[in-house]
Amino acid sequence: MMSSREGDAVEKDVVEVRELSSDERLARFDEILDLYEAVGWTNYTSRPEALRAGYAGSLAVWGAFTGDKLVGVVRVVGDGATIVFVQDFIVAPSHQRTGIGTQLMRDVMNRFSDVYQMELLTDDGSGACALYESLGFVRGDAMGCVSYVRVAVGPDV
Repeated sequence: MMSSREGDAVEKDVVEVRELSSDERLARFDEILDLYEAVGWTNYTSRPEALRAGYAGSLAVWGAFTGDKLVGVVRVVGDGATIVFVQDFIVAPSHQRTGIGTQLMRDVMNRFSDVYQMELLTDDGSGACALYESLGFVRGDAMGCVSYVRVAVGPDV
């Protein structure tokens, strides 16, 4: 027996995830900055030139697109051999919980599958913890590790 929903066609956005070249990162920087604004990351949006420099110096960046619209981004820093750090990972609020974040992270994990250590830092209550754990990430304290973070603050930072 078919329920009334089984026969309904549900159209989903087709999402393309691809690694962005250095040139494309800079050409799409305004769109990237829009994603940071959409999720309220004002520590970056208040200093766009610093963020632009960060993107220019990143090890790798992926973008998620619906058509030509950028709806997600993940930025990776590190040496690419012994450690990579997922520095920034954003999906537009309108596209969260659709699988785009999983797709972005899987591309990162595939590209750096031979790297000894992949790290990231997230808010404990962000809801992203379940995503990271589903992808095989383990909380540092569960491994007997402690994370230390120093964040520069002030008008010149």
